[in-house]
Amino acid sequence: MLHLLGNIQSRLLSMLNKILSVTGLELSRTRQSRIPRKFRSSFNRFLADVKRNPPSGFNIIKDIMYDVGVHPLSYIDYECQFTAYHISSLKPQNIIDVGSYRQFILGLLSHFRVTTIDVRERKLTSGNEIPISCDAKSLPLPDNSFDAAVSLCSLEHFGLGRFGDQFDLDADRKAFSEMVRVLKPGGHLIFTTTINRAKPSIAFNAHRIYSYEMLRQLCSDLEYVDEKFYSHKLRDFCSLDEVTKEKGVWDIYCGCWKKRLNRGIIHPG
Repeated sequence: MLHLLGNIQSRLLSMLNKILSVTGLELSRTRQSRIPRKFRSSFNRFLADVKRNPPSGFNIIKDIMYDVGVHPLSYIDYECQFTAYHISSLKPQNIIDVGSYRQFILGLLSHFRVTTIDVRERKLTSGNEIPISCDAKSLPLPDNSFDAAVSLCSLEHFGLGRFGDQFDLDADRKAFSEMVRVLKPGGHLIFTTTINRAKPSIAFNAHRIYSYEMLRQLCSDLEYVDEKFYSHKLRDFCSLDEVTKEKGVWDIYCGCWKKRLNRGIIHPG
């Protein structure tokens, strides 16, 4: 019976790791399962010494950790790398950010004035931030206002109700048009989102998974600057041909596009 339970546990762990692999995460049975015997032995000796002679004022608690090796990277690191490169090159005077990772926004705020858009209210954390709580498909901002618009892994969520926004299956298209609308002519839109070479899908109500053709259509009125693809399987940037075709699984599209100087304003339909 114990052997059977162990097999079931191993299979469940394997299934969970397969699911989590798209996020760059992995589970182990315990935090200590991958600790080499040699390290554990030296740890125990040093722990005994520290307990016998603790530094002044410290209580010693055992909590063995082993994070040796190459520094871990996830798809988020690659998205932020792509975006940071282009922002550094463009040096925009003002930025609008629509739903990006909060940690990335905090980094931006140390160097740039950023208008942040989120459907959920949040506290002001920097004098460089102008927070606006609203639905991304209807920005309360004038046309031609920003040098750069940034949106990291947000487009796929708009209109699915996950974050308290209204259900609207066209919200992603409307929000994209709004980001373009508030850009100055010659301004840049930098965005990342999900992509798959299989049939596009909606994992309701978590996110959409786009095809490359759909993303290119969204950008059809913009001028191409740069794009990259990230593969969860390869754990690195890849070619379009290496983007996953597995149903329900997604990789990452990173794009930098420019609003044409002679482009008219297109309001969301």
